[in-house]
Amino acid sequence: MEKNLTSGSVWKNIVYFLLPYLLSYFLQTLYGMADLFIIGQFDGTAGTTAVSIGSQVMHMLTVMIVGLAMGVTVSIGQAVGANNKQKASKTIGNTVILFMLVSIVLTLVLVFLVNPIVSIMSTPQEAVAGTKVYLTICFIGIPCITAYNIISSIFRGLGDSKSPMYFIAVACVANIVLDYVFIGGMNLGPAGAALGTTLSQAISVIIALTVILKQKTGISIKKSDFVPNRETMGRILRIGFPIAMQDGLIQVAFIIITIIANRRGLSDAAAVGIVEKIISFLFLVPSSMLSTVSALCAQNIGAKKHERADQTLRYAMMIAVGFGCTVSVLMQLIAPSVIQLFSGDKEVVLLGSQYIRGYIWDCIFAGVHFSFSGYFCAYGKSEISFVHNIISIFLVRVPGVYLMSKLFPATLFPMGLATAFGSLVSVFICIGAFLWFKKTKRLVAVQNG
Repeated sequence: MEKNLTSGSVWKNIVYFLLPYLLSYFLQTLYGMADLFIIGQFDGTAGTTAVSIGSQVMHMLTVMIVGLAMGVTVSIGQAVGANNKQKASKTIGNTVILFMLVSIVLTLVLVFLVNPIVSIMSTPQEAVAGTKVYLTICFIGIPCITAYNIISSIFRGLGDSKSPMYFIAVACVANIVLDYVFIGGMNLGPAGAALGTTLSQAISVIIALTVILKQKTGISIKKSDFVPNRETMGRILRIGFPIAMQDGLIQVAFIIITIIANRRGLSDAAAVGIVEKIISFLFLVPSSMLSTVSALCAQNIGAKKHERADQTLRYAMMIAVGFGCTVSVLMQLIAPSVIQLFSGDKEVVLLGSQYIRGYIWDCIFAGVHFSFSGYFCAYGKSEISFVHNIISIFLVRVPGVYLMSKLFPATLFPMGLATAFGSLVSVFICIGAFLWFKKTKRLVAVQNG
């Protein structure tokens, strides 16, 4: 259902959009953990390892598809804000064609590359067969994964973040039920987990398409809208491609940091692994700022309400900083208790507490630079987001973590701080880019005035 976000309270619009998106993000995280939990109940270590490795690969692929779809959300949002129904329809039609082609190409290429991918992931020999079958089935299901994320991006561009929440809730429930059927009932192991994931996505897509046909979205799609348009597809890719690459490289950075921790020993590896799981939940709020700010700002930019776009950015950063400060201070007090929920090993608890007490400050900085990234994307300047993240990851975060791991072999606290410092660098770059961007806009306005 289309919702105009260019009027009324900016604060209320942010909350209206953020809360359903936040719940969607939470359900998607829960969705990803269901396979591991259920296969751990019915299958052995080899099956669990296969699903763990396979889900890492699929998570990286999914976040890149979501990043690419950001161009869809922004393009539709700008059209809706400008009350240009024809442009919105053309964008939706071209999105379907573009991502259908992308999903087909990805499926063919990745199915062909299953063996090299399993090798690159250093998969233990006992889990190789399970990982191959898991990835093969999931890769065949890429069109369903792509369809769900594209439908969700279209709804968010229309200002509706509730419908995607319902779609992922359906997928989550279906995945859990199908996992118990395929893994518990039919003893299919990793293949069952992959089938559950793929079929649940298909069910979600069918329901989403039914909703689209029955609901009045305010947008009518004609056959001509599905005719490929170079300008429309180019705009989607210009915004989405840098975000997709950025998100993919962020996942690569996490893998590199995990490898650094693994080389320090078993306890360090376990501690870092536990903290990464905890952080993935705590980062739901900062991460959701990217889509929230981009969707709201895009509509206001389309309506030429640039001050409301700036106000959206300010309020989003206030929410992010408030949340980040709260959890960062709280974690300094309760870190051991949180780590103990996942491990009873005293050394792992000690090391995990050290790591999360340093890492947790990233919650503040990440929320700020995610908000800025959403703002830049809404203006079609997603390359700024790409640049600051790449600088942060490969010139600061990864080298910093590696250096701290060598200088301080007895504690993980400096490694956690190095991770947070990478995001702080991103914040400074974003502030500089924002000031430059505002100055450039003023100069253009004067020249045109």
